[in-house]
Amino acid sequence: MDKKWVLMTNDDGIDAPGFEHLVKAMNQAGIPLVAFAPSENKSACSMQLNLGKPIDLHNRSELISLWKLDESVGVHLFALDGTPCDTMIVALDGGLKHVLPTIQPSLVLSGVNLGPNLSQDSYHSGTMGAAREAGLYGIPAIASSYTSFDPAGMQVGIDATVELVQRVIPLIPRIPDNLCRPHIDARSEHVSSWPNRAVERSQVEADKLLMSAFRHGELMLNLNVPPEWNGQYQTTRLGMRWYRNAVQFSESEDGSVESTFTIGAAYIDTEDVESGDCDSVAAGYASISSLPTWPQTHPLALDDELLAHSLQQDETGHPTWFKG
Repeated sequence: MDKKWVLMTNDDGIDAPGFEHLVKAMNQAGIPLVAFAPSENKSACSMQLNLGKPIDLHNRSELISLWKLDESVGVHLFALDGTPCDTMIVALDGGLKHVLPTIQPSLVLSGVNLGPNLSQDSYHSGTMGAAREAGLYGIPAIASSYTSFDPAGMQVGIDATVELVQRVIPLIPRIPDNLCRPHIDARSEHVSSWPNRAVERSQVEADKLLMSAFRHGELMLNLNVPPEWNGQYQTTRLGMRWYRNAVQFSESEDGSVESTFTIGAAYIDTEDVESGDCDSVAAGYASISSLPTWPQTHPLALDDELLAHSLQQDETGHPTWFKG
């Protein structure tokens, strides 16, 4: 009962190579885990839900022996016929307690995604959508992505992710402070004072509040690791990148449809942004962005003054609020 369990999901599906390798690495690192992952690829579905539709949960325990996992560490694998956000809602709102009543997750880890989740990808990504949904349910969450679409070099993304998880686990309680939000306190010090003016804080004060926000699910972490990772991290904000010529179309030969359109960017433009995630990844760093879970003007949102402090990093490139 003293273990800190990590609840894992992704948007590429439970059988995706990246998920398999991450589960293996977590297991080898001695981190107890339980997976509620989509049964199939659900990339770029953002926070899509299946409302009013029965969703089947499958015990994938055969993967434990297939992936040569050490059961003594603690490992349970399930696949849900739904979206990444479905997996979090089902797991956290009774599903996990139904199938594994003695396990209480301390942290959510979503990924490792194959391909970047930078800049405006934060609105499209199923990987990030699952982490954000977990935050809405009051549990600390990390989204992780490997910024190449070639799985051959994915091990660096796995290594950086496990390293970050190992850094974060000692910072959080075994039982989340406000899982499923039995109490909702919009007067908490770490939430926005909007529409009143934000209170100015020292970095030390801000770090403590940012840690509180992470522990309560108001703040999530977004990790992006490049294939040429230099072994170092940088604390970042969302950068700027633009998908150009994103739509291709063709005409129907028999006239049965007006046109057929395919969405997929031909190329991507980026613009320099101070402390931007795109710029950090391009320079070979693993980018760690502290992102608010709730939208602006929500009573549990974080104000800009506090988020500005989240860009401060220590000598290792991690956010200084890790020491809050």
